[in-house]
Amino acid sequence: MDFLHRHIEALVFCSSDPLGLEEIQKCLTEMFESEVPMEHLEIAVAALQEKFQAEEHAFSLEKLAGGYQFLTKPAYQSSISILQKHQSQKRLSTAQLETLSIIAYKQPVTKSEIEQIRGVNCDYSVQKLLEKSLVAIKGKSEGIGRPILYGTSPKFMEYFGINDLSELPQPRDFKTEENEIGNQND
Repeated sequence: MDFLHRHIEALVFCSSDPLGLEEIQKCLTEMFESEVPMEHLEIAVAALQEKFQAEEHAFSLEKLAGGYQFLTKPAYQSSISILQKHQSQKRLSTAQLETLSIIAYKQPVTKSEIEQIRGVNCDYSVQKLLEKSLVAIKGKSEGIGRPILYGTSPKFMEYFGINDLSELPQPRDFKTEENEIGNQND
């Protein structure tokens, strides 16, 4: 069964996006010309996760955005931050983050709805988010002019390290306690 581990490791390593068990199963079934049981894959992935938790490895196998991907361990954050500083063109501006937040919470949403919330034109931000594949076109609205609807992409979940949109912070997480004096009925 060790051969299965190595094939899964190679597939996950070579994939630029998180790789789901279904995709792994399809690849291995085609390669071995025989159905690979999902239980065997789950056992092999669990064994790989345990293997890469060892201190001798600089990365671990993590479940992310519905699939599996190798991620560098936190102990190597300072080395990685230097690399990321050199690749800073991939960072999101404040305007892009604001636009992305609106899209994530309101999706599917039109550009005019985003602009109404932000109060400024968002053409550039939406274009950059599309280029970075964090946002995807989800269709057309039934409204006047049939404007394009935007929503988040699987790359969005990978970028923010979540598996599902339900993992986004909820508005109640941002609530601050208010000091009230007197009765509300006054």
